[in-house]
Amino acid sequence: MELRAKLQAATKDAMKAKDSERLSTLRLIGAAIKDREIALRGGDTDGVLTEGDLVAILSRMVKQRQESAKAYEEGGRLELAEKEENEIRIIQEYLPRQLDEAETANAIDTVIDDLGATGIRDMGRVMAELRVRHAGQMDFGAAGPKVKARLLN
Repeated sequence: MELRAKLQAATKDAMKAKDSERLSTLRLIGAAIKDREIALRGGDTDGVLTEGDLVAILSRMVKQRQESAKAYEEGGRLELAEKEENEIRIIQEYLPRQLDEAETANAIDTVIDDLGATGIRDMGRVMAELRVRHAGQMDFGAAGPKVKARLLN
């Protein structure tokens, strides 16, 4: 089932179950998707989002909530940090499985070998290819230093 259909079905299920926290998060996801579609209508596309676009929206939402949770924890607002963490868990249910450390290292090595990357000048190409192959599956902020270290060796 495609991601959009999964989200719509989950929203209906949350309404039926009267799960207000889950329903609220799913409605936030729906609003973010709708906002992005509206923003795209003015361009050369007809406002239709691909699965990759939806994964990118969800990934961005997770990152925003992680930053908010961290800020709340630093500010001593643990109840708000917990709310953000709960939203993260719900959103992550609809993202592809995240690669672990070993899988990330293996993916980096594979892309470097496939592209024949030999030095730091190839870092942009390697990162771009990682984004294509593993969108939504890895933290590219953490992968960047690993790619750089690998290319410098």
